[in-house]
Amino acid sequence: MSIDPTVAATPWFFATMWLENRWLQRRPDDHTLDAARFERRDTRANLALAVGSVVVPLAYSQVRPHLEVGRGKAAKPLLTLAAAGAAIATVADAVSTRRRRSRRVAAAPDSDRPTTPTERDATERDTVERVGGTAAAAAIGIATVVASATWTERTSPQRLWARRRGDLGTGIAAWTLAIVGWDFIYYWNHRLQHETRFLWAIHVVHHSSERYNLSVALRQPVLDIVGIFVPNGLLAYLGVRPRLIELSRSINLVYQYWVHTEAIDTMGPFEGPMNTPSYHRVHHGVNPNYIDRNHGGIFIVWDRLFGTFRKEEERPTYGLTKNLNTFSLPAIAFREYADIMRDIAQSRRWSERLSYAYRGPGWAYGQHARRAVPAPGPTT
Repeated sequence: MSIDPTVAATPWFFATMWLENRWLQRRPDDHTLDAARFERRDTRANLALAVGSVVVPLAYSQVRPHLEVGRGKAAKPLLTLAAAGAAIATVADAVSTRRRRSRRVAAAPDSDRPTTPTERDATERDTVERVGGTAAAAAIGIATVVASATWTERTSPQRLWARRRGDLGTGIAAWTLAIVGWDFIYYWNHRLQHETRFLWAIHVVHHSSERYNLSVALRQPVLDIVGIFVPNGLLAYLGVRPRLIELSRSINLVYQYWVHTEAIDTMGPFEGPMNTPSYHRVHHGVNPNYIDRNHGGIFIVWDRLFGTFRKEEERPTYGLTKNLNTFSLPAIAFREYADIMRDIAQSRRWSERLSYAYRGPGWAYGQHARRAVPAPGPTT
């Protein structure tokens, strides 16, 4: 049985983190490296999240088949529950809208009806809107989980391998397509994680550290499993064996580890096609001209081709535009989800609720700003 490259690389991870820390300790007066220095609580959180990003998907892989529409036993009851929540929210919206219209009619100049709502009216209105908002949040959350599980199962490498157009074997062509193809798919999924809020809720974990060192590379999301992504199973359909796809994933992750450092400056011609520490520092920066740039994993050519490339021109500020200010693992992993649910629950229209979940994170925080209400959660 072969060993996963990410597991085999564990001693290298710890050895290089130790070397990077020693390199930083020899430069105590260089304050340009302050964000690169290891902070005990931050590093501990990074390592804990690394473990969680392995354990949680393994556990969830036993549950996910039961959530697949048409095959899983839990899918139909959950979708029924989601439909019931959507119906309750829709009825609550209609009741609230009717009451608001009645108040506007009562407030008309020629109306002799009382215009001031009673305390009971206000309480009933708040209750109806709260029930409707909570039901809508539950409906969207449940439907998203079931849709994610169904999509993941139906587009898995194993499932699409059964429908393959051929078998490329294990030669150079197969390896080239596997590694380059994986990185191409990774680019689009990574970009989507920055441009779609419910996917950003997954990826925000990786960006939430205000540090930038090798340990941050291990700060991985634990709920990557509930995303809806461009499927890497497409490679299996084209003839790449599932085992090669899995190895390409591991190679991609190992490559991305070393770019999380301040110890390496620019790298000359190597930076033409390849992702490097300089380019990835840009990706982690919250400087206005750095946000949502340089999404490539191994290759930076995708960013150059699709308009998301940015060269490092000024020192990045790391973290989020609204930082978490905590090392709590539940807060790091789940706060953005809680914020999305709260936004949905406080909305009164389906168009707005769906926008809070599926439009870009910037849209949601723009809504908060326009309402002069502080955004509840982090952005990048």
